[in-house]
Amino acid sequence: MLTRAPEQSGKMIAALEALGAEVLLLPMVEFAPADDWREVDEALRKLPGFDAILFLSRNAVRYIFRRCREQGIKFVTAESSKCMIAAVGQGTAQAITSEGLRVDYVAKHQTGDALVNELGDLVAGRKVLLPRSDRGDARLSKALRAAGVRLTEVVAYRTIVPKAIDQSLLARVRGAEVDAVIFASPSAFHTFSNLLGADEGATVSARVQFAAIGPTTANAIRDAGARVEIEAAEPSAENLANAIARYYQHRPVGMRPE
Repeated sequence: MLTRAPEQSGKMIAALEALGAEVLLLPMVEFAPADDWREVDEALRKLPGFDAILFLSRNAVRYIFRRCREQGIKFVTAESSKCMIAAVGQGTAQAITSEGLRVDYVAKHQTGDALVNELGDLVAGRKVLLPRSDRGDARLSKALRAAGVRLTEVVAYRTIVPKAIDQSLLARVRGAEVDAVIFASPSAFHTFSNLLGADEGATVSARVQFAAIGPTTANAIRDAGARVEIEAAEPSAENLANAIARYYQHRPVGMRPE
């Protein structure tokens, strides 16, 4: 059972199906434009004044460049600006390069924490733009400011609960009629947990394997008292699919956590 938004699920579904899995899609998140564009528009008009721009997701890239096109704003380029463009992972970097821009730095461990830690002195004292979700991790902003970064953070998109949840698929999870539930973000897990209730979520995780795309998501699940049986070594669809395959390689179908 994959809880990712449909538009972000293609690679994960393809990777899992290539390994022989049957994938059911039960989206726990959707994405929408920002409610108020004033701060984003102001930042976009001042792009040449930033020393660095940090993209923490493909959604941040998608909504920022959509807004640029809507407003007729030309984004910084290698020829016109010394601004450093950094990405949280390869997927985000590919989204940036597909817009015709270079990427100067990609986090080696593909998490927001890693990006902040790895940039270190490169952004200390610099003017940095951080486009993010309305539900972005405040710890990253605090860490950047603590490192002396002159940070401008703007909400480029919203992470929302889907208008309709397939209750029949949710019932299959409750009844342990699926082997694993995949979470690719803390937001997806929090929606799932709210639907089931925290206690039932923890109970379900004892009968159905919870799989997390990376440490940020895994920590959110564990903080809620649920178990994480499967975790990708590096956050990507392919790595998580392979981690799931390795987990089940020597387990009969239907075997539950001990």
